[in-house]
Amino acid sequence: RYGWLEKGVRGAKECPDLFWRDDAIIKLGVGKNMVASIRHWCEVSQLIEAEPVAKRAVRPTVIATKLLLSGNGQAEVVEAWDPYLEDDASLWLLHWLIATNPNIGTIWQLLFSQYRRQEFSRSELTATLLDFAAKRGLRATESTIRRDVDCLIRSYVPQAIDAKGDAIAEETFYCPLHQLDLIQPSYDVELYRFAIGPKPTLPPAVFAFALHQHFETRQSTSQAMSVQECLYGEGSAGQVFKLDENSLIEYLEEIEERMPGKVILDETAGLRQILRKSDYDPFAVLDDYYRGKWRR
Repeated sequence: RYGWLEKGVRGAKECPDLFWRDDAIIKLGVGKNMVASIRHWCEVSQLIEAEPVAKRAVRPTVIATKLLLSGNGQAEVVEAWDPYLEDDASLWLLHWLIATNPNIGTIWQLLFSQYRRQEFSRSELTATLLDFAAKRGLRATESTIRRDVDCLIRSYVPQAIDAKGDAIAEETFYCPLHQLDLIQPSYDVELYRFAIGPKPTLPPAVFAFALHQHFETRQSTSQAMSVQECLYGEGSAGQVFKLDENSLIEYLEEIEERMPGKVILDETAGLRQILRKSDYDPFAVLDDYYRGKWRR
């Protein structure tokens, strides 16, 4: 929900053991269950991490500090990029961080990186996840997975509906990820579909950040990546953002133009490749965007 992440990150900055304190409900101004929820979503979205030495303590990550927290720099106050998540870029960034979290595995990673069908039902997705867990010897009950599937769908599809067709009051609170319109209800009330194609609210700077992270985390150390891998590869920008080939090419052409000599879209012998000719700072790219230098 809006406000949870900023509240949790700021709380962790001021009090590293906040989420284990008896007075956390007072400091955060929420109920006991919400304290656990705030911590969970801050961890899943890679905005807080465990302190390397202290037990039962967390700290804001670099991306969380830049995105949500203002502070004193060397000579001036450094303003947070978007502490209240008012820019759609921040929501796409959070979606990327959740769907590519390397430490906390959730169904987000599976659905947005490995699931290849465009349409799905809750029951089909639940069955797929049960099969995935069984093949890897993971302990997971059907009821737990079903709840996770419901949570994911409600995170992206506004106005959750119960079996009787009535709105579920607790779940009608607006989730920021609704704005991305990544998952849409189909004409069949049991089906949902990915909105594959152009993403008008996804800025090239966020795509460039995601592309850099994908280069860094893929198994290959090659500085060349085929367009097909970027479009369909596990954990790729194309998969996580549900782009089609034309929109992916448009992003690549734009970042090639904005970062000359850094990223090149090359076509040789009919094979289109993305060449990272020179490394670039993905945080600097985002900083330029939020400071108004990367606006379309």
